[in-house]
Amino acid sequence: MNRLRAMIVKEIWAALRDPKARVILIVPALMQLFIFSYSTTLDVTNVDIGVLDRSGGVHARELVSRIGGSPTFRNIKRLESPEALHKAIDNQHVMAALVIDPEFDRNIDAHKPATVGIVLDGRKSNAAQIVSGYISRIAGDMGADLAPPAVRAAAGATAVTHWYNPALDYVWFTLPSLIALITMIGAVAVTSQSIARERELGTFDQLMVSPLRIHEILIGKMVAPFLVGLFNGTLFLVLAQIIFHVPFSGSVLLFYLGLTVYALTLIGIGLFVSALCATQQQAFLGSFVITTPLIMLSGYASPIENMPGWMQWLTYADPIRYFLIIVQGVFLKAMPASAVLGQLWPLVIIAIVTLGGSAWLFRARME
Repeated sequence: MNRLRAMIVKEIWAALRDPKARVILIVPALMQLFIFSYSTTLDVTNVDIGVLDRSGGVHARELVSRIGGSPTFRNIKRLESPEALHKAIDNQHVMAALVIDPEFDRNIDAHKPATVGIVLDGRKSNAAQIVSGYISRIAGDMGADLAPPAVRAAAGATAVTHWYNPALDYVWFTLPSLIALITMIGAVAVTSQSIARERELGTFDQLMVSPLRIHEILIGKMVAPFLVGLFNGTLFLVLAQIIFHVPFSGSVLLFYLGLTVYALTLIGIGLFVSALCATQQQAFLGSFVITTPLIMLSGYASPIENMPGWMQWLTYADPIRYFLIIVQGVFLKAMPASAVLGQLWPLVIIAIVTLGGSAWLFRARME
C-alpha cells in the first residue's frame, strides 16, 4: 500500500504541479462543451428561399405569405424564370425554390387538387430535407384550411406527443452526448501521455528498477485520469442542468456507475496507446487516431442503423456507443437499473480487454 500510495501521489502531482497543465485539464473541456452545445444544432433556421410564382393569384400569394411568416425562413427571393431559379440555387443564393403551377389558383377555386413544386439544393442534403418538410407542412396546413368544412370534419386531426423531449430542443439530445464525447477525449489524452512522458523524460528506466510491481505502476497511472474524468463528468452534469436547463430525470447513482466503468474503459485505451508510443507527440497523434473513429462509430453523428452491416458490427467494440445510451437514458427518460446494466456489461468486458491488453503490452515493453 505504501508503494501504491507513493505511485498515485507521484502521478497526481505530475498531472497537477504545472499551473498550465491544470488549466488545460479543465478549460478546454468547458470550451468544447459550450461551443459544441451551441454549434452542433439540429435546427434549420435563417433559410433563404426562392419563389417562382407562375400563378400570381390570391391563393399563391397567401402560400408565399405563410412561408414568409415562418421563423425558419429569412428572405424570400422572387424568381422570374426557370433559368433564374437554376442560377439562384447553383450560386447558393437560396437553399430551396418553390415553383407554383400556373393552374394553382384555378384548381383551388374549382376544388381540384393543386400542387406546388420544390427544388432543393442537394449539396446540403440533410438541411434540404428538413426545409422540404417545413414547406410541405405549411402547404398542407393551407390545404386543410381551404378544404370544405365537411372534408375537414371527415379528415379529423392528428395528436402528436413527443416523449422525453416535448419541445424538440436539440440541446436536450446533444448535451448528454457531449458529456460522453468530451470525457472520452480528455481521459484518453491524459492517459496516453503518461507512459510516453516517462520514456521521453528518461524516468521509465527508474520505474523498471524500482520495487514497484507492474500492477502498482498501472494502477498509479490510472488514478489521475480517472479523477479527471469523474471531475469533468460531475462538472458537465451540473452545468447541463443549471446553464442549459437540460432535465436530469434518472438516478445519479446509475450515472456515476456508468461513468466509472466508462472511464476505466477509456483509461485502458489510453494506456494501450501510451505503451505503444515512445514520445508524447506520438502519444498525442495516437490518441487522435483512436478517438476520431470511436466518435464516428458511436452513433452520435449518424444513427448506427444507417451504417453498412459490417460497420455496425464494429460499433459493438466502441465504448462510447453504450455510454451514449446510458447518459441519454438517465438524463431524459429515467432509465431503470435493468436497462442501464444491459448497456453496462459490454462496457465491463471492453474495460477488462483494454486494461488487460495494456498491462500485457506494458510488461512486454519493460522486458
